[in-house]
Amino acid sequence: MAKKITAKTHNDGWTEPVKKVRKKRKPMTEEQRFAAAERLEIAREKRFEKNPPKYKNVHPSVLAKPEDSTFSLKNVRQWIKTQKGLLQKYKSDVRANVKGSIAKVASTEGYIRHCETYLSGGSWIDDFCGEHQETKVVWKVIA
Repeated sequence: MAKKITAKTHNDGWTEPVKKVRKKRKPMTEEQRFAAAERLEIAREKRFEKNPPKYKNVHPSVLAKPEDSTFSLKNVRQWIKTQKGLLQKYKSDVRANVKGSIAKVASTEGYIRHCETYLSGGSWIDDFCGEHQETKVVWKVIA
């Protein structure tokens, strides 16, 4: 049988490390807050002019549309954002066992997927459009 070895250590001088305490900021006045927001806005504009976004994952036909167009990049991104907010609500309804909530979750997930497909591919494939899917798409055959 092997002999059991025990080790003895002396930790008499050990102390717990001191945690750094973060100094609290002074609260900003309204005019300081306003001035800081202006400086931040100017810095963002300057950075945007120097290094504009490349939009590599967005189809060129989507980028070519003006901002006031129904299917512009800005509008479709807003629709996606709204639908993701609704999706959270519908998922909580599913957990609460509300009737029809599973169908709403599936519909909303599909709509978000179609919007993202449009941004990457340039083809709208849904029968409805809008922030809350309120507008019916009128299809036109071009051949």
